[in-house]
Amino acid sequence: EGSGRPAGLAEGEVRIHKTSMMKEDVERLLIQFQDEAGTILGSPFDVPIDITPEKLQLVCNALLDKEEPVPLAFYVQDSEIVASLEKTLAGQGLETEKVVEIVYQPQAVFKVRAVTRCTSSLEGHSEAVISVAFSPTGKYLASGSGDTTVRFWDLSTETPHFTAKGHRHWVLSIAWSPDGKKLASGCKNGQVFLWDPATGTQIGRVLVGHSKWITCLCWEPLHLNPECRYLASSSKDGSVRIWDTVVGRCDKILTGHTHSVTCIKWGGDGLLFSSSQDRTIKVWRAKDGVLCRTLQGHGHWVNTMALSTDYVLRTGAFEPAEASVNPQDVSGSLAEIKQKALQRYNQVRGQGPERLVSGSDDFTLFLWVPAEDKKALQRMTGHQALINQVLFSPDTRVIASASFDKSVKLWDGRTGKFLTSLRGHVSAVYQIAWSADSRLLVSGSSDSTLKVWDTKTQKLAVDLPGHADEVYAVDWSPDGQRVASGGKDKCLRIWRR
Repeated sequence: EGSGRPAGLAEGEVRIHKTSMMKEDVERLLIQFQDEAGTILGSPFDVPIDITPEKLQLVCNALLDKEEPVPLAFYVQDSEIVASLEKTLAGQGLETEKVVEIVYQPQAVFKVRAVTRCTSSLEGHSEAVISVAFSPTGKYLASGSGDTTVRFWDLSTETPHFTAKGHRHWVLSIAWSPDGKKLASGCKNGQVFLWDPATGTQIGRVLVGHSKWITCLCWEPLHLNPECRYLASSSKDGSVRIWDTVVGRCDKILTGHTHSVTCIKWGGDGLLFSSSQDRTIKVWRAKDGVLCRTLQGHGHWVNTMALSTDYVLRTGAFEPAEASVNPQDVSGSLAEIKQKALQRYNQVRGQGPERLVSGSDDFTLFLWVPAEDKKALQRMTGHQALINQVLFSPDTRVIASASFDKSVKLWDGRTGKFLTSLRGHVSAVYQIAWSADSRLLVSGSSDSTLKVWDTKTQKLAVDLPGHADEVYAVDWSPDGQRVASGGKDKCLRIWRR
């Protein structure tokens, strides 16, 4: 008693001492790093069970021995290690006596920041804006509208640049060639026009042949043809046409669907995919138009599709990590551009063939490996209404789907396993777009707002009110700088960080 110190304090000291003693004999275990393909890195490694992702990063980068250490994410049996290895293992019931396999995944070396404010509200269209699209480098922005025009916007000043007139009905679909030098647009009259973004003038002749409206447009990938000569179009008339844009005539007609074709994708390995209201997806060989297989499984119209390689095909030879502040077209000879695009494609595609995901009015998604199998890899259920759009993240690891059920859902891009629902919209979600680094997702809704989601934390990052009515179209520029949106209020809005 003589020291006069409260007994509680002494107890506290002992307690602090005890916990620091416990820290010293924290459980340790053996881990083995491996990449996504299962290739082993180094030998098993002894670590404390409470090791954090930051510490794992140091260890793994030391083993990788690269000049520039890369940001990594770590997974145990498909669960990301977010706080510590211990926390991730706790939810898994893995035997820690055995060597724990940890998969490391390189993340984008650059970071796209969330857009937070509307920098321009651009008037010009006299009817609803139906589509908006940035060119592959983010240099140009185009929009298609119910007023029959295509408009090009000057992004350095955020002002209207050109109004492209020629269509005599609503412009329903627009698509940039992967070299960024041409924009194709398709209308409700079934006509396809080509435009030069540098002048706003028409290129070549009108591509005429479809008997009903155009539903989708898609260019041949840059690494297959650096001239960007061939364009595919799908129509309500049930056919897919491949156009030679240089001579301005139809090269092939792909028939076989019994109802409207809703979406087309031109894959990087020479296959063309078409989805239809006949509930099927057809796989065609692009070079000769031969039907390879029909994918069946959906119980209602198939509305939308995405390829795991969509983003790298869209951006071609442009590498978002090397984006400059003022976007420029990719320079170089055709051979150099082709090589750069091929190298980027091969890197994203990886070992296995492209994966395809489809979304339907039957509320489900299907994941396919269409080059290898006509049976689906996974049926993905959970949406409570039809699916409007589906997109793979640029790094192919996550699938995002937007639905009339007001939610955006995230799924594992390899297995199709459900990850989470992003809730916040109070009405149908029409369109979504990924940031180039695969960390953020923007959604546009009939509730008149855009929302930016952080897909790592799976939470709302920014709410973007501003439109006066439903938002039909949204895109995120591949250089990460801007989001563009358009809809029923006829205004095009540009959002920046």
